[in-house]
Amino acid sequence: MTTNTMWMRGVEWLAAAAADPRTCKWEWDHGEGIALLEAGRFWDVLSVPDRLGLLALDLLWRPSLPVPGPTLVDTAAGRVGFFLPPEPSGGWVGAGLRHVTRGAWVTVPPPYRPTRALEWLVPPDGTGTLHSPGSLEEALRQANGTLAVLTPPCAP
Repeated sequence: MTTNTMWMRGVEWLAAAAADPRTCKWEWDHGEGIALLEAGRFWDVLSVPDRLGLLALDLLWRPSLPVPGPTLVDTAAGRVGFFLPPEPSGGWVGAGLRHVTRGAWVTVPPPYRPTRALEWLVPPDGTGTLHSPGSLEEALRQANGTLAVLTPPCAP
């Protein structure tokens, strides 16, 4: 699949979560370059602090594993967002973790370019591939353990 085809499929996949997909695509190309999309229908987002998220994504990006699901970084907020299957029951617990699901909205740029402080680390390819909750949880555990070793203890 060519990069251009992947981007166009990613655009259609993401825009399907918008209240008005046409307006969403117009905003990406001619408006502010961002769209507000509803979580909880096609996907949820697990937002984590950037150091944790970048390390976890690195752990997920292994030749022996499938390509990770869509992953968004917000450099202004210092957050990484992992797109995963909708999970109404939640279950994500941890310092700094935010589970964005039904009733919440996510600001996203188009898959083909960054906008403001938002950029796709892994853009959606339009196939509907999302992060596996189990794999993501394990990568976050490992990343958290690594950060605990790397971060010096606070002085009393």
